Amino acid sequence: MIKKSVFMVIMLSLSLNSFALIGFNEKSALLENEKNTMSIFEKNVNSVVHISNLRRVRRGGGGFFFFNHPPRTETIEGEGTGFVWDTKGHIVTNYHVIRGGSKFFIKFPKDSKKYEAKLIGSEPSKDIALLKLVEHPSKLTPVSVGRSRGLKVGQKALAIGNPFGLNSTITQGIISAIGRKIKGVSGIEIYGMIQTDSSINPGNSGGPLINSSGDVIGVNTMIFSHSGSSAGVGFAVPIDTVQKIIPELIKHGEVKRAGFGIRPIERDELEYYYGINVPKGLPIGYAFEDGPADRAGLRGMTESGDEIFLGDIILSIDGKDINSFDDIFNILFEYSIGDTVILKYLRGKEEKTTKIKLEELKPTKRKRRR
Repeated sequence: MIKKSVFMVIMLSLSLNSFALIGFNEKSALLENEKNTMSIFEKNVNSVVHISNLRRVRRGGGGFFFFNHPPRTETIEGEGTGFVWDTKGHIVTNYHVIRGGSKFFIKFPKDSKKYEAKLIGSEPSKDIALLKLVEHPSKLTPVSVGRSRGLKVGQKALAIGNPFGLNSTITQGIISAIGRKIKGVSGIEIYGMIQTDSSINPGNSGGPLINSSGDVIGVNTMIFSHSGSSAGVGFAVPIDTVQKIIPELIKHGEVKRAGFGIRPIERDELEYYYGINVPKGLPIGYAFEDGPADRAGLRGMTESGDEIFLGDIILSIDGKDINSFDDIFNILFEYSIGDTVILKYLRGKEEKTTKIKLEELKPTKRKRRR
């Protein structure tokens, strides 16, 4: 009986040791992931800010208000997230967070004071805006900027922001897809978007998407949802795109775009209005006078009486296919003023190529060939 009891104690001890060993290994694996998440949060939380957007709107009343209430001024407030870009007080956020605002206030974690900021510039086509603090805390901690080129599906991705006004919230997920084309607030598709299942909710807009090294790889912008809350499909503007925009906004207050001076016309518009079917490419509506395209001899549409004649059709830029305005806009966005591109186009039934040096896009006279 004693021997049997001793045997049972030994077996129980071994079982407990085995359970403890299994539990220890699982706990250690979990803790490593937890430690990484905690480290990322601690590294970035003081760089992520809450943005209040104020604008004044006149309501009610008319020219005379003897028998009516006088016009009143109301303050409408929106909010979102941003992050510290540099020690000079620049704050990166989404354009739609600051759109329509006349005053902006920034609040840092663990700081009850609201700091006023001014708008430096924006790039609506990429939903990016830049604010600058009028005054700021004695110490600013900029984020560590990573790279979005080379991202892999399945990588860890974390979002820090202020969903529903709940400040300093971190959510964790993965990169679900890369290279998405998503229509932005300007109506133009944003190419190269990062898709993530890290929860992004109202109030997260403008916050950073961060990798497992704690580096910012994107700016959280929008979600795909029927309810307005996170459904596991969020999108971020790649940080490589943001890095191209911010220096331009700091220097010029806007992004100076490179182009070759044409007004294209979409193929569906061409078919709808003129009954002309174009199977591929992007037709040139007209070339701007003395622009790069005009000097290269490119031709737009012409008209004679009631007849419309098709001009040249752009097929590709440096080997990248062009089939829409969004294509040409996003492809040229990656180039700088002064770059030279190889343009392939169709004239009649003949494919041609030409080299064009890109210039700054400026309003100018259109040129028609009759």
